Amino acid sequence: MVPHEINILEMMFKAGLMVQFVLLLLLFFSITSWSIILIKYRYIRRAIKESAHFTEFFWQSRDLSAAFAKAKQLPGSPIANVFQIGYVELRHLRQSGTSTGRDSATLINGFKGMDNVKRALRRSINEETTRMMQLVPFLATTGNTTPFIGLFGTVWGIMNSFHGIGLRGSASLAVVAPGISEALVATAAGLAVAIPAVIAFNYFMQKIRIIESELQSFSSDFLNIIEGDLIRVEERNE
Repeated sequence: MVPHEINILEMMFKAGLMVQFVLLLLLFFSITSWSIILIKYRYIRRAIKESAHFTEFFWQSRDLSAAFAKAKQLPGSPIANVFQIGYVELRHLRQSGTSTGRDSATLINGFKGMDNVKRALRRSINEETTRMMQLVPFLATTGNTTPFIGLFGTVWGIMNSFHGIGLRGSASLAVVAPGISEALVATAAGLAVAIPAVIAFNYFMQKIRIIESELQSFSSDFLNIIEGDLIRVEERNE
């Protein structure tokens, strides 16, 4: 006897209403999570690529105004965005006369102005991190909940199968197996939705941590450059 091939679609259509509802719910999670995976993959890849490009330009030019112009051309770079916020704050301080420029009154006032730049950089890093994290938690939710949703569909399907056995008065394998196999489709679907979501979540979190670390390092280097310029200007004024 040649066994019949497993037809997943046929099993889904023959399943009970609750199992079909569970499968539709899993389909929603699957479509949404895969959409998020594609969106975040392109976003993170662009952020890494443009950040590397901006960082290389920044250290080669050493010209803040030129780096600011370059940063405007790289809107997908978190590092470039953080630099723009810090540079705008620094320029504002210079214009208000409490900056690190040659017209600064005292070294103390210059360092007081640095606090505003530090706060602006810190706030910008938080905003960039929050932007990168958007939608990613949904992948964790998908990975954590869809196996249980699928299991619920399986349990419900098996309950209906045993109820049918009771009504028919027969517990033969031919009666039990079709209902149980249809119900197990829900568990398989839940795992199929959860596994890619978990892998993608871990991948994105690792990349986001790396970018966040680079943001912190760049912010520290940028502040060191400003403070170095501040000290040199003050030494020339003495």
